[in-house]
Amino acid sequence: MGGILVLLVLAALVAAAVVAGRNAKVKDAERAEAELAPVRKLAFEDITALGVELQDFDAEVAGQELDAGALADYQRALDAYEAAKTAGDRIAAPDDVGDITTILEDGRYAMACVRARVAGEPLPTRRPPCFFDPRHGLSVRDVAFTPPGGTMRDVPACELDAERVEAGADPDTRQVMVGTRRVPYYDGGRAYAPYAAGYFGGFGPMDAMFMGMMFGAFGGFDAIGGIGEGIGDLGDGIGDGIGDLFDGFDF
Repeated sequence: MGGILVLLVLAALVAAAVVAGRNAKVKDAERAEAELAPVRKLAFEDITALGVELQDFDAEVAGQELDAGALADYQRALDAYEAAKTAGDRIAAPDDVGDITTILEDGRYAMACVRARVAGEPLPTRRPPCFFDPRHGLSVRDVAFTPPGGTMRDVPACELDAERVEAGADPDTRQVMVGTRRVPYYDGGRAYAPYAAGYFGGFGPMDAMFMGMMFGAFGGFDAIGGIGEGIGDLGDGIGDGIGDLFDGFDF
């Protein structure tokens, strides 16, 4: 009888491990989708924004003679929009969003080049987008900015946001929903790191800035909390599985 009891216990533990593994996979999939959904939405909003800008841009340059360089840059901007839409349809994880924002950044720079060529000016220096909202386009200069609870850093800004910060006003920051709160995208958590990296990763020092911009932003405590949640969920799954199986035995 004792041997049978040991076998039953071992079978229960094995079954519990299988159930826990399945539960963990389901919860991982649910967590991944919950993490991806708002970032996917953000990416599509940015794609749409570039499309609207291109429509306005077409009206802006209508009737003006474009030289070969301007035509090539214009086509590059149009191609970026189409490529971003195609990439948007293939988003399967937050990391995929970084490819889209890289494309969008290039498209906006191409538009800035067309404007410079039409105006007979030198091509613009390739600067990062506006930190506060990349949809604002190329930054024009750096401005000292201190986020709530953070440390002061020099960040690239469009002219309007730079003026707001220097005047002590709030910049026009891109907001995202985290639970029931609206927060700046750079404080949205680790899922938004690829989104930002696509826009700013090609500019070197921006990576370090995003890693330390705010508590919980792009990893930090948020990532540690996620690891803790995963361990807790796994333990709950194992406990639930063992409890369910043992309910069927009368010792």
